[in-house]
Amino acid sequence: MKEERKTSETDIKLALNIRGKGNYRFDTEIPFFEHMLSHVAKHGLLDLDLWLRGDIEIDCHHSVEDTAILLGSMIHKQLGDKSGIRRYGHSTIPMDEVLTTVAVDLGGRYYYKYTGPSLVGKFGIYDAELSLEFLQKLALNAKMNLHVVVHYGENRHHIHESIFKGLGKALRMAIEFDPAAQGSIPSTKGVLE
Repeated sequence: MKEERKTSETDIKLALNIRGKGNYRFDTEIPFFEHMLSHVAKHGLLDLDLWLRGDIEIDCHHSVEDTAILLGSMIHKQLGDKSGIRRYGHSTIPMDEVLTTVAVDLGGRYYYKYTGPSLVGKFGIYDAELSLEFLQKLALNAKMNLHVVVHYGENRHHIHESIFKGLGKALRMAIEFDPAAQGSIPSTKGVLE
């Protein structure tokens, strides 16, 4: 699936396959953002091809936010009626001195919660707090519950890597087909949005 999003602040072209092999290609002019997205793609087995131009002369906020909006929307669309998926996914990732848990529910209702140290500082031109903006907008537009808990850790890079790797792993688990479900909707309601 390929989609575009163009505003006065950003121009994005994104190709996504949620049942991929973890292949990725980025051209965003924001190296740290690309590094984080590579973890989501690789550990989530998502094929992701992103071309992005934004008003980074101001900052990276619009670029990161709009990418999350488009990516979340595309994940939701590709899930379809969610027949046979596991729906829930979780992952606990150790990254040296950091331990992070990420849990998702692809049931169609939005909720987002981050618990952990303040994400501050910069990685090149990328403001660390943009990771929280990315996660919130991704969850909103994918219509999912997303809980991220950084139990402990000090190194800012390790904290970010553990979050994005955990997100990939949790998404992979939730997106996977459950062979025992035989294509049924994973809800007692019989329908998921």
